[in-house]
Amino acid sequence: MYTDRESLSIKSWIIAIRPRTLPAALSPVFVGSAVAFADNAFRTLPAVAAFVGAILLQIAVNLANDYFDFTKGVDSDTRVGPIRVTQKGIISLAMMRYAIGVILCLSSVIGVYLIYVGGWPIFAIGIASIIAALAYSGGPYPLGSHGMGDLMVFIFFGLVAVCGTYYVQALRLTYVAVIVSIPIGLLITAILVVNNMRDIETDREAMKYTLAVILGKKGAKIEYFMLMN
Repeated sequence: MYTDRESLSIKSWIIAIRPRTLPAALSPVFVGSAVAFADNAFRTLPAVAAFVGAILLQIAVNLANDYFDFTKGVDSDTRVGPIRVTQKGIISLAMMRYAIGVILCLSSVIGVYLIYVGGWPIFAIGIASIIAALAYSGGPYPLGSHGMGDLMVFIFFGLVAVCGTYYVQALRLTYVAVIVSIPIGLLITAILVVNNMRDIETDREAMKYTLAVILGKKGAKIEYFMLMN
């Protein structure tokens, strides 16, 4: 176990937020902004707000996954891959709950501005995104543990993120924005498939039924091939 001082260290929280995952959250914002720029609809403040909001929501998802996977017994000493700070005792459960709440509050502040700019469609997207961030690994029916994680990632990292970013700048939605959101969603889903393939054995033991566990390694490889092609 680690001391309280270690649990509050910057290094510990950097491990917890998993910086290597953040580009996946930012790429849809860049794409949506690029389409807006091509349509002469680019607006700096909404684009920056969408950028910051995407970072905060991804961090919230990472912290929630770390917290819920440990409390539900998914993460154990046999797990491979990046360090999970709650499972290793680096950050306490209480501190992790507090951090998740703070990050969601900050993302809500960004959301208020985006709602002011984009109106009720952005309000609906914001509520759905927060619910999805928590429901992916938390709640009585965690979506990521029941074969729905891939679909959720495709929807929220592809369709919702790209189209939402475009909408808060252009205040309209075009077929181009929708079309370009599809390959982004497929690519980011493929990243999830690779991670889930790595964890098939430990997830199966913990009764976490990701789509990779349901399909098996061969089926997951086929899914990955289809997503990338």
